[in-house]
Amino acid sequence: MAQDRELKLAQMKEFIQQLGSYVENYGDPTLERFLIARSMDPNKAAKMFVSWQKWRTSFVPLGFIPDSEVLQQLEPRKIFLQGLCKSGHPLMILNASKHYPAKDQQQFKKFVVHVLDKGIASAIRGDEIGNEKIVVIIDLHQVSYKNVDAHGLISGFQFLQAYYPERLVKLYMLNMPRFFVSIWKMISYFLEKATLDKIMIVTSEEERKRFITEVGKEVLPEELGGEAKFVALQDVETPRLEC
Repeated sequence: MAQDRELKLAQMKEFIQQLGSYVENYGDPTLERFLIARSMDPNKAAKMFVSWQKWRTSFVPLGFIPDSEVLQQLEPRKIFLQGLCKSGHPLMILNASKHYPAKDQQQFKKFVVHVLDKGIASAIRGDEIGNEKIVVIIDLHQVSYKNVDAHGLISGFQFLQAYYPERLVKLYMLNMPRFFVSIWKMISYFLEKATLDKIMIVTSEEERKRFITEVGKEVLPEELGGEAKFVALQDVETPRLEC
């Protein structure tokens, strides 16, 4: 199995070079994320990797999105970064009731990158490996129609799938109101099966207990059944994600 993976990695590197790109600055764990995302097909993985490189160069020219470029989205303090959950991955929480559809879609997309980069970077312990991942909670408590942003959610998931392969461990959706069920079904059409398999919609008391156990009370805020306080994304210092 290990030999097969090494062979596919070698083939992927050759394909990347044939596409006019390079791999010198990237370790095998980074390349493996793209291989896994493309069902271990070296050719498809190479094309995805090169597409990601080009996107990253054009969309994130500084190598990161500074707070100053997404202040409008940061101001509501709707994203929280809680530290490491039981699995050893950073826990990120979105309070959906504080979110409203963005008027500036370009800024919103930059915000998505800012959030994902910072969340993933908080997983780095010492040297960056390239396979750091995050656990996400979307809390829909007190969400109303004015908070619904199907386009924003679809954009976020599409960015995750196209440009952050194998960066998500699990996503929990809490307190989904009845009116949101049909909206979620529509959003789900845009998600890959691999992404949907990582999403757990918590509805029953048994599922809630399992969710709390899996995440860990130490990092979960009290409002969600834990023992911690909310920690806003902008209040957390992280290393810079090297891409």
